[in-house]
Amino acid sequence: MSATRSPKVAERVAPKASDPQPQKKKRDDDDGPDFSTLLHAWIESHRASLLDSLRRLGKQPIGSFFTCMVMAVALSLPMGLSLLLNNVERLGGSWQRAAQISLYLQLEATPGDGQTLLEQIKAMPGVADAEYIGRDQALEEFQQQSGLGEALKELPENPLPGVVLVTPKEVDKPTLEALRQRLSELPKVQQAQLDLVWVERLAAILKLGDRFVFGLTVLLVSALLLVIGNTIRLHIENRRTEIEVIKLVGGTDSYVRRPFLYMGALYGFGAGILSWGVLAFGLDWLNDAVVGLAGLYGSDFALAGVPVADGLSLLLGAVLLGYIGAWIAVARHLRELAPK
Repeated sequence: MSATRSPKVAERVAPKASDPQPQKKKRDDDDGPDFSTLLHAWIESHRASLLDSLRRLGKQPIGSFFTCMVMAVALSLPMGLSLLLNNVERLGGSWQRAAQISLYLQLEATPGDGQTLLEQIKAMPGVADAEYIGRDQALEEFQQQSGLGEALKELPENPLPGVVLVTPKEVDKPTLEALRQRLSELPKVQQAQLDLVWVERLAAILKLGDRFVFGLTVLLVSALLLVIGNTIRLHIENRRTEIEVIKLVGGTDSYVRRPFLYMGALYGFGAGILSWGVLAFGLDWLNDAVVGLAGLYGSDFALAGVPVADGLSLLLGAVLLGYIGAWIAVARHLRELAPK
């Protein structure tokens, strides 16, 4: 057998110098994986972290539920107080009527003058509505409300003037004072009276309530961060050996951090759902007593439930709190987990 190959065999085995295939393969190797491959790997890594977090929470259903419930109670307190304050403001939605400006007309003003003045006032800026009460109607109402009907009949003439009740668009003291001043300068107006004492008191109480809710929210948010941070810290301690091995073989901090961030967000999501349910049930349970009390006063007032927008905001806020708490906990302990 010949030791040398024939020229045809050597030509078939050896690559030609002009063959572009080896150069193309080398160029592809230099470029690395394309964007779609990297994106798929990134999505797959996040999916695996999410499923791993769900699996670990599912292994401890009772502990996970009570952690979410503690967070839900802490979230429900400020949100519930805020919703109650909103309902009180809605109950005081007739402030414009409570802050009416009473225009007492001159005694010689005729009903025609009152109607003309009424149309003029309705066209003024800052006026939501106006109502004219004639002298006869005013006397009749006073007789019914005072219980002095027989005594008032002995009077030689009606001593009460006509009144125009002006309902403002905005309950703001400087604006109302300016409106009262303009109304007092109208013809046939003897006196313009404005009483805002109880409205100012109610506004001050609501302002105090808003500040109380804000302070309580800050305190409970801080407590929530501590709760979720301590919970994630326990998960980190349980996986300390695993994390150290991952970092020994070259695992990045983001890779180590990712499952715990998903775990914090899942805790927040569960707490948000539970909090939403607690608020909806609590307001519905309280509404029965409120409707009964309002009915005794001849009112159809009822508590509004949890608006969808507020519920979604609560859910999003809970997820963010869980995420932030987990980030703080992991960032604090990640340095301690460096391989020795």
